[in-house]
Amino acid sequence: MGQELKSEVLLAARVSVGYGDKPDVLCDVEVEIRRGEVLGLIGQSGSGKSTLAMAILGLLDRKRTRISGTIEFEGFDLLPLRERDLRSLRGRKIALVLQSPLSSLNPALKIRTQLREAWGAHATASKMECDNAIRSALESVTLPSTDEFLKKHPAQMSVGQAQRVLIAMAILHRPALLIADEATSALDVITQSEILSLFRELNRTTGMSILYISHDLASVAGICDRIAILHQAQIVEQGATAEVMSHPQHEYTQRLMSALPRLPQAAAAKAAAN
Repeated sequence: MGQELKSEVLLAARVSVGYGDKPDVLCDVEVEIRRGEVLGLIGQSGSGKSTLAMAILGLLDRKRTRISGTIEFEGFDLLPLRERDLRSLRGRKIALVLQSPLSSLNPALKIRTQLREAWGAHATASKMECDNAIRSALESVTLPSTDEFLKKHPAQMSVGQAQRVLIAMAILHRPALLIADEATSALDVITQSEILSLFRELNRTTGMSILYISHDLASVAGICDRIAILHQAQIVEQGATAEVMSHPQHEYTQRLMSALPRLPQAAAAKAAAN
């Protein structure tokens, strides 16, 4: 994507979230996502990463949650919106891919049915246009669009295939922002690498921005333009991926870097030579 496109802000959030009388899970957390970029959000389990994703999508229970601040998406603050308005955005403008595909997909429905329902939630086009959109989405995630495949139920697919179906469902309407919340943590190493490459390819070919949420710094470093480190309810460091990785400033980021596995010296030399 061009530098000019990437400089345009798609989403800018400054938000605090708390539950009951407990301390805030997020405290004045500031996140900015530009058009056409992949932003990695890093933090340990329980640090509030998913809470931020749910806040952006308007999926927090307002009766049980204290939430304040602003979440501006395409110039409009999402926090004051009614559920009806938020529902029109989810899946069309902002899409979500979760950690466990076999839990996210309906085990009783065929893949074709689930994809058609996802399409029909935001479109009233003809059956042919729907099927064309489904075919295009499946091809984008390197899955077959054959009748045989579309008749399958989730349990008849591998976890990697199911995750690709979830991604295809998320990109049906070509959203401006895709939120991937620990989307590779349930996958084996090889499949994880394939899905990470897929996210990067979707970003490159469609211009879709991605908020990639993970506790795995190594996977984030491989696909993200910038990264933000969430620790103790706050963003403690953010910047260009290469800069943060090579010159971490905050003590917590430095600890994350030191925890990354390193190749033995001989193996590293051989890898560099190849």
